[in-house]
Amino acid sequence: MASKGFFSAFTDVWLLDGVRTPMVDYCGALGHISPTDLGIKAAREALKRAGVPGEDIGSVVTGNMAPGDFDQYFLPRHIGLYAGVPVGVPAIMVQRICGTGFELFRQAGEHIQGGACEAALVVGTESMTRNPIAAFDHRTGFKLGAPVGFKDYMWEALKDPAAGINMIQTAENLAKQYGITREAVDTFAASSFAKAVAAQQSGFHAGEIVPVVSEKFELPGYKTRGIKLHGKLTEVAHDTHARVSPVEVLAKLKAVFADGVQTGGNSAALVDAAAACVVASGDYAKAHGYQAGGKKALARVVAASAVGVPPEIMGIGPAPAIRLLLERTGLTLNQIGRFEINEAQGAQTLSVAKELGLDLSKLNVNGGAIALGHPLAATGVRLTLSLAREMQRAGVRWGISSACVGGGQGMALLLENPNGI
Repeated sequence: MASKGFFSAFTDVWLLDGVRTPMVDYCGALGHISPTDLGIKAAREALKRAGVPGEDIGSVVTGNMAPGDFDQYFLPRHIGLYAGVPVGVPAIMVQRICGTGFELFRQAGEHIQGGACEAALVVGTESMTRNPIAAFDHRTGFKLGAPVGFKDYMWEALKDPAAGINMIQTAENLAKQYGITREAVDTFAASSFAKAVAAQQSGFHAGEIVPVVSEKFELPGYKTRGIKLHGKLTEVAHDTHARVSPVEVLAKLKAVFADGVQTGGNSAALVDAAAACVVASGDYAKAHGYQAGGKKALARVVAASAVGVPPEIMGIGPAPAIRLLLERTGLTLNQIGRFEINEAQGAQTLSVAKELGLDLSKLNVNGGAIALGHPLAATGVRLTLSLAREMQRAGVRWGISSACVGGGQGMALLLENPNGI
């Protein structure tokens, strides 16, 4: 498959630290919370863990897909301001659907490498629950007897009107093209669940989670924002979707399409979450105690790639995106010690692995989106944070995070752990 697209390389850009909220099932304990406030929560904690004061941030790069409240237009600005970033620092909201989180790192890297700033705040946030029921054709009123245009924003977003199919159908197309069976998809899903449960039990996931509690976000001179948990809840501290899910249980679920391989059990879970990271230049990192005998940055952000693929097989996008990274950096697939590839659908991820000839033992070793969830704009940030931490834990030098993108794209990010082998 051709590796056309664009490629961005960074010489001295570092992921200092990051954090995410728990990923909580659709209509669960975080379902009433604005994605702006989830983003503020993650941003504040990321700055704290990185040891970077808000006033040092020179760029705020955020991502959010569906509007979770009426002030979504202000989401990037409010996340920055309520996280303590100076009023003079600009903020932007970026959208590349499921690839949004990776695009945030790419743009932050370009801001730093181009000299616009020394440190950037990257935040992806998504409330799948708060996707609205919306209409776009009633501004002038309702005509007698005319159809009412209100539709489920999220459900409609799963359909690509150009190709005339939904995201599950694109995975079914790949399953047929690559000979992926229902048994193989269920086996892969069971493994994702098992790895996620093991990572929870070992404390790996807890190391990147900030518990969500009821709290106020104050900004002198402006309206106080905040989070208020419902009922008797005092804390939301864990991902909720991961559970032991044996193949024989998954096999009992009905396929979405007759004779298909995809079910609700082997596709990405719908969850609400936010994730944030602090990215900085090497000079900034060294000046603030990183690397030289002090705290170690999680990883060097080496390069990013983005490609286009046919919309009807959009899920194959990570394969050419990863190939482009390897071609331009001179690395081989075997040199990559860990991969975090978003599990939009089981057949989609297996098709990518088959196309690349990927060693599955290196893929999503702490569970993937089938087990943990896929909070759209937050996913790329979460995957990259988890990848960087896993590279440190495993002592590997190179890692790639990647995702397919609805409409027919793929995006990938290459990280380096200088202390790895």
